[in-house]
Amino acid sequence: MLKPFWKNLKSGTDIRGIAIEGVNGEPVNLTDDVVDKISAGFAAWLIEKTKKSANELTVSVGRDSRLSGPRIKDAVINALTGAGINVIDCGLASTPAMFMSTMDLNCDGAVQITASHHPFNRNGLKFFTPAGGLEGGDITDILYIAQGLSEGGGKGAKAAIPGSLSRQDYMSEYAKRLREMICAGINSKDYDRPLEGFHIVVDAGNGVGGFYAEKVLAPLGADIKGSQFLESDGRFPNHIPNPEDKQAMESVRIATVRAGADLGIIFDTDVDRAGCVDSTGREINRNRLVALASAIALEDNPGGAIVTDSITSSGLKVFIEKELGGVHHRFKRGYKNVINEALSLNAQGINCPLAIETSGHAAFRENYFLDDGAYLVTKIIIKAANLKKEGRTLENLIEKLKEPVETVELRFKITEPDFHACGERILKSLEQYAAEKGWNVADDSREGVRVSFGKGEGEGWFLLRLSVHDPVMPLNIESDVEGGCRIIAEKLAGFLLSQSGLEKAALIDYLS
Repeated sequence: MLKPFWKNLKSGTDIRGIAIEGVNGEPVNLTDDVVDKISAGFAAWLIEKTKKSANELTVSVGRDSRLSGPRIKDAVINALTGAGINVIDCGLASTPAMFMSTMDLNCDGAVQITASHHPFNRNGLKFFTPAGGLEGGDITDILYIAQGLSEGGGKGAKAAIPGSLSRQDYMSEYAKRLREMICAGINSKDYDRPLEGFHIVVDAGNGVGGFYAEKVLAPLGADIKGSQFLESDGRFPNHIPNPEDKQAMESVRIATVRAGADLGIIFDTDVDRAGCVDSTGREINRNRLVALASAIALEDNPGGAIVTDSITSSGLKVFIEKELGGVHHRFKRGYKNVINEALSLNAQGINCPLAIETSGHAAFRENYFLDDGAYLVTKIIIKAANLKKEGRTLENLIEKLKEPVETVELRFKITEPDFHACGERILKSLEQYAAEKGWNVADDSREGVRVSFGKGEGEGWFLLRLSVHDPVMPLNIESDVEGGCRIIAEKLAGFLLSQSGLEKAALIDYLS
């Protein structure tokens, strides 16, 4: 089995680790040697999966703006070419672009060096094949190989004939694809400058999303004045590049209003997520972003199913099903979970055009079910530009979405060593407790326990679930009335306070 060191590098379907020393006393575990072993593990895994020889394989490699990116990229390239694989160095790149390189550059695999929105001292590896991102089991297999190479000592296996190395500015090709998509989607008399008169502010947070303003929007005639933090800077000196971060959203909101723009856009570090702000500075994020993306996706897919994560609001379900005529399919947290569920539904013959998380991960069927923030934003811009000609706005599409008055998230740490077993025990006990209380347990919840309360009882819901990877049980509460979340929390308090293996500080602090 995987030893703790290697097991701790796995984060769902990614590799994540500490890449820069001297921050919060955290020791570096993503060393050149570790990266060498993991990359050699990927090479061996890819050879086995494709049944090709190393010299027949081509792998693209890209990185986000992190300070440790160049060092890790060199280690990845050296390991892959040393194993006999031909490598295309794509330099600074978004994560979705690296998947698309497997299509456009005929690569057998791709590696993106990124840790998404995590602190600057962290980094990681994401792997792709033309079939999509690797699954968690694939990452475990790669780490097994890396662990074996480490125990054998020395570098990863070396080929008799090293692989070749070439360099390509693939992001320019990727941007061209998005420009063509906008030109095709907007019914404009000026095909070359279809965004003339449209003002869009982009906040890249010093990640790699600056290309969108400079290589997609500006060449099509959009006014991008007021855009900010477009330069790649792995220190992230202005704000965390994360659409879920309040400071980041406030930053793009202020910039959009100050510039008098039609739309504001914010990306995370590697551009697999995005959020928006309308001309008034109102956020189009989380449930509002899901609603907007659903409205766009269902235009050409009447009655289709939209897969979301588990913490979406009750109002969103009503909006998708009553206003849009679709089907809301709640599933588990995790972008890979919602994507795989959408793939499964389509395989069953169910029309499912979109998988989307409230975090901003959105994957359209028409785009390989790739979670791509730039693609999502492009779809939104096309819709916004066409609506503008009609004297309408994006707000008009989602104006009937009923939003909660209050939302709360509490996170409870599990103290027992086998946190998964402890969490499952607590959830099973909660199901029994809810039944005894006569609570309304949701019949469409596919993760944790979700309970709704009516008028006079909090007018909302809670969802208690177990984190897949961490010893944590998040509790999400939503209410349509002021003070409703506290009422619901108080109803649940007696149960939670009686559970062993669960730290209660978050609940006690909230209710105090």
